[in-house]
Amino acid sequence: MASEHTLTFTDGNFDSDVLKASTPVLVDFWAEWCGPCRALAPAITAVAEDYVGKISVGKLNVDDNPAITQKYFVRGIPTVILFKNGEVVDQVVGLVDKSALKQMVDKHL
Repeated sequence: MASEHTLTFTDGNFDSDVLKASTPVLVDFWAEWCGPCRALAPAITAVAEDYVGKISVGKLNVDDNPAITQKYFVRGIPTVILFKNGEVVDQVVGLVDKSALKQMVDKHL
């Protein structure tokens, strides 16, 4: 489900890998049982590969990481949040295509 360029974020590494990252970080909040999340996965992987060295891209399983999920008020999945300098700068809820994700990222590069 992930590629070599897609990271795995957890409650434990979120602070260091997302909030303190030197580049923007795109985080896909997802769950195994979520059909739209699985449908979004190829777009997330494609964005990760297209933006190597410019942003970090990763996934956070909402079932396994409730603290971060609650902290960012993620109530519907998939939710994709873009962080820059430790702050939320953009987000989208629901299934979107690769071009929508790229537009979201490009606005903040």
